[in-house]
Amino acid sequence: MKAIVAHAAKDLRLEERDSPAPGPGQVRIKMAAGGICGSDLHYYNHGGFGPVRLKEPMILGHEVAGVIESAGDGVDLTPGQLVAVSPSRPCGSCAYCLEGAQNHCLHMRFYGSAMPFPHIQGAFREMMVAEANQCVPADGLTAGEAAMAEPLAVVLHAASQAGDLMGKRVLVTGCGPIGLLAVLVARAAGAAEIVATDITDFTLAKARAVGADLTHNVAQTPDALAGYGTDKGHFDVLFECTGVAPVVASTIPALRPRATMVQLGLGGDMTLPVQAMTAKELILKGSFRFHAEFATGVRLMQSGRLDVTPLITHTLPLDQMQAAFDLASDRSQALKVQIAFG
Repeated sequence: MKAIVAHAAKDLRLEERDSPAPGPGQVRIKMAAGGICGSDLHYYNHGGFGPVRLKEPMILGHEVAGVIESAGDGVDLTPGQLVAVSPSRPCGSCAYCLEGAQNHCLHMRFYGSAMPFPHIQGAFREMMVAEANQCVPADGLTAGEAAMAEPLAVVLHAASQAGDLMGKRVLVTGCGPIGLLAVLVARAAGAAEIVATDITDFTLAKARAVGADLTHNVAQTPDALAGYGTDKGHFDVLFECTGVAPVVASTIPALRPRATMVQLGLGGDMTLPVQAMTAKELILKGSFRFHAEFATGVRLMQSGRLDVTPLITHTLPLDQMQAAFDLASDRSQALKVQIAFG
């Protein structure tokens, strides 16, 4: 089978890899769709992010869906069935798994991650063997929608960190796929007002299309949030999806006392205005990966409560992988770029 392998920054290769047969409790999946994520782009464009660097060739990809081709013993899934494949494989037995914090598993095996060494190989491959318990039936969805379960799960976990959003005023900074999913989820959760910021008109138009009440291009109007600082602030919840220190700092005056800041963007270490945050008694929460939210996201898409299709802007075949990664790097014309594997 063919797989998309990153060797270094801008060194992406389509290579042959072995495709083993499934064992007990496993399935062999013919991959159908895979979404290019921000972390994939960091490996492609920069060879990693922060201290995480490519130290050996690694198959990229973790937002995937495919069709069951065959199954090992003890598996209920049916050949021909479309499944969303969770890239998260916690051990289930460490202290964090046992207390229900599987996203912090001490022995996590997450597809396409250079955090450990040897690296955890990813899922951008034509055929893959996975554990059956990673696979969520995606009947009624397209392969592209099913492949959106992973980024949707990231945002659902962040929403759980934020708490009840009913009637809240929500600010979303950064309108890439994660930020737009935050708009979708906040709207579905009953937010009274959603304001989104970004630096391109293309992404901001998408934000309005999926539920933002108001958007601001902070490249054109850097002080766009200044008007929200009256009476100690306006917003109850922040979903910060850029990971850029000046962006985070600019939100502090716009947040009401005791507002909750949920940090999703990973852009490296940053300096924050802690004194101002302390004076407002702001609650800063990190949000990292997910676990149970993966299956929840699939169900929400199947029920029609969340429509992720406006975020899928391009789908390219496997033999155009280079063009797909270049396109996904251009936020002026692309949001979620997916690769069609077959």
